[in-house]
Amino acid sequence: MVRITKVYTRTGDKGSTRLVGGKKIPKDAARIEAYGTLDELNSVVGLARVFNDDLKSKRVQPSPASGGHVHSLKPRLPAAEHLDDILRQLQNELFDLGSELATPADFSYEGMFRVSEQEVKGLERLIDFCQKDLEPLNSFILPGGGKVGGFLHQARTVCRRAERDILRLSREEDLSPWPLTYVNRLSDLLFVLSRWVSQKLGEPEYLWERGLRSSERKAARSDRTKKAKSIRGAKNAVKKRPRKGT
Repeated sequence: MVRITKVYTRTGDKGSTRLVGGKKIPKDAARIEAYGTLDELNSVVGLARVFNDDLKSKRVQPSPASGGHVHSLKPRLPAAEHLDDILRQLQNELFDLGSELATPADFSYEGMFRVSEQEVKGLERLIDFCQKDLEPLNSFILPGGGKVGGFLHQARTVCRRAERDILRLSREEDLSPWPLTYVNRLSDLLFVLSRWVSQKLGEPEYLWERGLRSSERKAARSDRTKKAKSIRGAKNAVKKRPRKGT
């Protein structure tokens, strides 16, 4: 059981911090950047859970008979319940992975968590499960849609940054290959989850289009040309109009 009795320590005021085991390093070191980005990712996943919770259960206004207390009704959407289970699991795994990255290679302790093939395979199973309910894509998707899906898209982009940070760290220090594999697969899962929850809620997907289509560009140019000719014609007619008294 972790016990935290003091929030501020003043030990990091000069831009340094300590890893698990006590080693002191700068706060902008690659290892700190890596697990700091995981912390940011965990926060975005937490936001997705908050908004998903609105779909998971419905609250009613307090009544005199209840003594002013608010009661929750039974869950409304099974998909929202399932998504909350998934996101809760991901948040715990991200916290464990952050702890692993906060531990230097020369320090370990009994029972220490290390992400492995087991966690990666778990993500792949979740991807396969969600993909069964989704139509194949014929275009890229623009981030957006509903609130939950939107935050999952944001989580995906932060996850990609975490992947880059972990890769950078692996070039400076010895790392197990599994953290990098895990975040790579996690970004795929977050993308699929954003589509899956939108599909379950009946929300539209915004598909990417490369600018205007060729026919639309030609039509737009034609309209601009006609408008320009009309304006020039009107100006010429004004110039040729005889003045009064001539």
